[in-house]
Amino acid sequence: MNRFRNVGLFVILAALWGSAFVAISAGLRHFPPVLFAAFRYDVAGLLMFAYAVYAADRWRPRRRDEWAVVAVGAILLIAAYHVFLFVGQQNTTAAAAAIIISLSPVLTTGFARALMPTDALSAVGVVGVLLGLVGVAVITQPDPSNLFSTDVVAKLLIFGAATSFALGGVLTRRFDSDLPIETMEAWSMIGGALLMHAVSIAMGEPIDPSSWTHPEAIGALAYLAVVASAIGFLIYFDLLERLGAVEINMVSYVAPVFTAVVGWLYLGEVVDTTTLVGFGFIVLGFVIVKRRTLREELVHAGQWRR
Repeated sequence: MNRFRNVGLFVILAALWGSAFVAISAGLRHFPPVLFAAFRYDVAGLLMFAYAVYAADRWRPRRRDEWAVVAVGAILLIAAYHVFLFVGQQNTTAAAAAIIISLSPVLTTGFARALMPTDALSAVGVVGVLLGLVGVAVITQPDPSNLFSTDVVAKLLIFGAATSFALGGVLTRRFDSDLPIETMEAWSMIGGALLMHAVSIAMGEPIDPSSWTHPEAIGALAYLAVVASAIGFLIYFDLLERLGAVEINMVSYVAPVFTAVVGWLYLGEVVDTTTLVGFGFIVLGFVIVKRRTLREELVHAGQWRR
């Protein structure tokens, strides 16, 4: 029963996070991108903070290393990631964004090995990382004569989001901190939201509350803040404890399927062959980088069935 429960929650999480990219595209019709991302984490941060107060052993950081973890989370995992993602997704499809973001686990491994010399990537692992980058190149299709076209810049910004998230994930693990993950997420969300409000002001984004009251705008914001962020992260924490980091990382490769389906149904977006080929390279890169761990997981699963 636990196995079926885990599979069910995994599919639900992939659906929530995959459809979130469609909600972003829908909300961007009404909100300026950075302000939209800030509003999302105003709400999600307060909800996560309430949950941390209720469920965690400690609801606030105390030591310098714990505040450092929160700072990395706020700057890279929340602010930088969402600024790049929301700005970039203005000019590309939700499915393409989800697929480029799925490169994050590959980049995470690359950063982890680069920042920890004793755990360097093997030659085969380097090939896996390069294949993932080839996948992004296939999707963006950079033209040397027009490198700054709107579509290419948009996808490169989303690649920047994936890079920020991967680097942030590695840096937070480098701190020897026992801060509860719910507390870290809550404070990072709140700090990241404040940073994004500052970026929005610095960019001079328009303030037009009348456009925020559109039913689609309210629905997109509520879905992202409450469903994809608050509920999604609660499911993520539960599965992380039960499945471990490797299996939960696989949600990055199931989510784009839901993005493509929901994007087609709601936005009329169509995934082209080039994007699918790029996704194939990214998945192949992940399999190569994580080949040993995936092999161990398969052996463990086989033993469990027997």
